Amino acid sequence: MAKRKSLSSILKGDRVRVIRGNFRDMEGPVLRVIPDKERVVVEGVNMRKRHERPSEANPEGGIMTFEAPIHVSNVMLVDPAGGDASRIRVRTEADGTKERIAVKTGNPIPKP
Repeated sequence: MAKRKSLSSILKGDRVRVIRGNFRDMEGPVLRVIPDKERVVVEGVNMRKRHERPSEANPEGGIMTFEAPIHVSNVMLVDPAGGDASRIRVRTEADGTKERIAVKTGNPIPKP
């Protein structure tokens, strides 16, 4: 079985860059993480349209635009210090706390 990317490395509010697909090189913050499906929703990426009929919540109806989820393997965390996308390592401190480290620069990445 293939090794899966850990979803704990990408959290809601992190800035990510899309590395594969039609939306390659687009960046944005993570709006939602869907761990059971290994997907993330990124602001302004993978925009889809859905036709909705009028309802009480939306009396106008019409065409709604929303961000659809993309697979976590297609995004890479952006290092806030360097501004470049990087793989992540998790370093465990002596007191047991975990810290995310950018592989390219070695800088710690704070949790949002």
